[in-house]
Amino acid sequence: MSTRQRAVAFDVLETLLNIEPLRERLDGIGQPEQLLQPWFMRFQRDSMALSLSGDFGSFHEVARQALRTDTEHTASEADIDHVLEGFAELPAHSDAEPALRRLSESGVRVGCLTVGNPDATARFLESAGLARHVDRVVTAEQAGVWKPAPSIYRVAAHRLGVAPRDMALVAVHAWDCHGAKRAGCRAGWCSRLEGEYGEVFTPADATADDLVTLADRLLELPER
Repeated sequence: MSTRQRAVAFDVLETLLNIEPLRERLDGIGQPEQLLQPWFMRFQRDSMALSLSGDFGSFHEVARQALRTDTEHTASEADIDHVLEGFAELPAHSDAEPALRRLSESGVRVGCLTVGNPDATARFLESAGLARHVDRVVTAEQAGVWKPAPSIYRVAAHRLGVAPRDMALVAVHAWDCHGAKRAGCRAGWCSRLEGEYGEVFTPADATADDLVTLADRLLELPER
């Protein structure tokens, strides 16, 4: 029996891409570095809220409004531009390239499924040396809906040329893995960010402390 996963789609923000350097940009505009996580969480929450209400906001407009709010409207528009421009210059986590390479060399179609800006995502993948391992990038803007709506995972599977059951999502967010599972996909969860998988979410099919081990475990899953 074949054990090869046909396609794997990686979340980008915090899974492949390290957002920690944005703290320096916040500090550079006179804001506390500790604002990074609250701002990023507000951005994700507001994006999901728009999607649940039947609307859609682009990455930059929602991230911009969230930063206005979390700085208590003390950051200028130029300041906010400076922070948002940092997304295109962020580094990859050290396990990102070997994990993508491992899957690609095994014959698996590799994709990225992100809520991030399409242009910034493309620049990140190129500058981080990941683009050569990625067959397709699918963004929330292209799908017209935000994670974790089931339809966005199905769009990603379609773009990768497989049925949802033949695609696995990889993320450091349990809620993202849950969305993929609800869409009929498999899911691989890396514990680097959250430590323990949330009990309220549908369990992932494979878990690991790093992306390389997780890639190997996804390759070991039996064919469905």
